Amino acid sequence: MAGSKPKLPAHRTAADTPAAVEEFLRTLDHPHKKEIEELRRVLLDADPAIAEGVKWNAPSFRTTEYFATFHLRAKEGIAVILHLGAKVKDNSTAGASIADPDGLLQWLAKERAMVTFRGLDDVRAKRAAFTAIVRQWIRLL
Repeated sequence: MAGSKPKLPAHRTAADTPAAVEEFLRTLDHPHKKEIEELRRVLLDADPAIAEGVKWNAPSFRTTEYFATFHLRAKEGIAVILHLGAKVKDNSTAGASIADPDGLLQWLAKERAMVTFRGLDDVRAKRAAFTAIVRQWIRLL
């Protein structure tokens, strides 16, 4: 149709970019900043389809939808909230559909879980198990 604008991808704003995350982290004053930066690399390395942006005032990660967001106000350590986007899905899943042999997931709701890391050594020790969870999680999107 002549004169119509091309449709932009759903995640195409200034906040949906690595540059936005870089700027957010540059100004972030947080006691677990090193852990946040390490977990960012873990999430991005888990699958080439994963992109990042700033959503809900925190670094967040997406494929077709946002699925992981840092919980920057965790009482102990640093946490990552895994979710299935902003809206409840008709095809929502039960927690049991994610293999979690190391018991990393703390289920908060039917389609939302949290993984908490106590420090940098903990991030490194749980890297493989967390990566396996992320790879399973993005298949649910």
